[in-house]
Amino acid sequence: MKTVTLDVRKPSESILGIGCCGAYCKTCKEFQNDRCHGCKIGYADGKRDIKKARCKIKVCCINKGFNSCADCEIYNTCDIIQDFYSKKSYKYKKYEEATLFIRKNGYTKFLAIAKGWKNQYGKYGIKTDQFT
Repeated sequence: MKTVTLDVRKPSESILGIGCCGAYCKTCKEFQNDRCHGCKIGYADGKRDIKKARCKIKVCCINKGFNSCADCEIYNTCDIIQDFYSKKSYKYKKYEEATLFIRKNGYTKFLAIAKGWKNQYGKYGIKTDQFT
C-alpha cells in the first residue's frame, strides 16, 4: 500500500483547514504562517492536549472523533453549536451555512468551492436555502 503525505495547508488535500464550527481556517494568515493550528491540528499526534482546550465546540467534536459538527447526528438539537450560531454576527451565520453545506454535499464539494475564498467564509454559487 502506498503512503500518501498530505499538506494540511492545501484545501484540496485536507479537511483539517475546516474548523469544527464550519469556519474555513485555511484562509487565515495566522493559520497559513503556522501561528495558529486551527481546531484540529496537533491533537491526533499528541502535540496538543484536548483537555486544555477552552472551546466547547472543539472539545465535543474532537472527543467524538468528528471532522466537524457537520458529522454529528444531534447537530440540529445540540445546544453547544446552536448557541454559537445564534450569536448576532454575520460570520456565525456563514459558519452555519458552511456546516449545512457540508452536511448536504460533503467535504470534497465544500473544499472545491472554498479554495477560492479570501476569508473564513464565502459564496457557494447557489442559493443557500438549497442545502438546509
